[in-house]
Amino acid sequence: MRLSVIGCGYLGAVHAASMAKLGHDVVGIDVDQAKVNELAAGRAPFFEPGLPELLAESQATGRLKFSTDLADAAGADVHFVCVGTPQRKGEYAADLRFVDAAVAGLAPYLKPGNIVVGKSTVPVGTAARLADQLAEDAPGAVLAWNPEFLREGHAVQDTLSPDRFVYGVPDGAAGTAAVAALDEVYAAPLSTGTPRLTVDYATAELVKTAANSFLATKISFINAMAEVCEASGADVSALADAIGMDDRIGRKFLNAGVGFGGGCLPKDIRAFMARAGELGADQALTFLREVDAINMRRRSKVVEMTREICGGSLMGKRVTILGAAFKPESDDVRDSPALSAAAQMQLQGATVTVTDPEALQNAKGRFPELTYEPVTENALLNAHAVVLLTEWKEYRNLDPAATAALVTDTNIIDGRNVLDPAAWRTAGWTYRSMGRP
Repeated sequence: MRLSVIGCGYLGAVHAASMAKLGHDVVGIDVDQAKVNELAAGRAPFFEPGLPELLAESQATGRLKFSTDLADAAGADVHFVCVGTPQRKGEYAADLRFVDAAVAGLAPYLKPGNIVVGKSTVPVGTAARLADQLAEDAPGAVLAWNPEFLREGHAVQDTLSPDRFVYGVPDGAAGTAAVAALDEVYAAPLSTGTPRLTVDYATAELVKTAANSFLATKISFINAMAEVCEASGADVSALADAIGMDDRIGRKFLNAGVGFGGGCLPKDIRAFMARAGELGADQALTFLREVDAINMRRRSKVVEMTREICGGSLMGKRVTILGAAFKPESDDVRDSPALSAAAQMQLQGATVTVTDPEALQNAKGRFPELTYEPVTENALLNAHAVVLLTEWKEYRNLDPAATAALVTDTNIIDGRNVLDPAAWRTAGWTYRSMGRP
């Protein structure tokens, strides 16, 4: 099929390359000329394992192109809208300007029977509004909503072999046509047994925000338990193992630490609360305010722990932060707990050095006042405290004895509960972690 992908950020670039891999002819459209140039040269403008190879493979077939001109989307059968929906400045609500502009910009190039497929995460009710707009601007074109469920660090796999497809479509012949088109787009993964759910617009929009809200709630729940464990002397990791054996609960996402960040969970739960308020259902989501509050509290907690391990004050102390990205296998620093904590420590008088395998350039753009060092050993030199905040494999595998030879004081905060406490203590370290004695 001939496909266009509008918006070639994290979601769009992966989707475009993956659709070409599945055999479709794809053009990716983005307003950022520099990004388009990088993608057209087969280079990923952000770190995502497997994406550079996928870009090179797809472009070698001639089935993948990139452009800044929306007119190049003309002639495609299916148009995917993959633009961002960031949080509005000073508000909880989502900023839908980019989604609205993408649909409006596409309209002149649409023909009757074309399918416009929203993949962006939007507040419930957005699809119905856009469908009405399309009916006026491009009669005969059909809107569908097909939410994405990508995990950063696993996005290529999640696109080529997803765990489910959700189609939000209108009633009647238009919906039947949209389902048929999407089934053709996703024929390869569907043929291997990937489940497919066909629902209305509102349900499709809610699937992503509800899923993210549930995951955020689960993470904040175990971090709330960590607070109780810290007060009582219990071990939150053992607690998580025990309750995770209950198959109604499960062990995944029960890892206490400094909490979640990134470009999805924080802004999505806030936008969900804002939209519920607009719908008069705000009381249904009041619990998400506490989920958000618990998450932000853990960042302050790790700063407090670092201050304590340094003798009660961070003034003049050298602190090494291991990790800048919000999670490993990513260079995404949006709402990163690591950088948030690092900035708080610097405000309290510490000299903070941040290291990360992939995210330093992005981190510099967000917090230029911090010191950055790409080589882990150099970052550790003469530190009074080491704080692990992103669980990259190389940090999980640090040798306690070799690391001790580099620092001034052997103090470590394990902000992700991924190190072996006994090994570090045996090597002479003062070891602190989140919710463990």
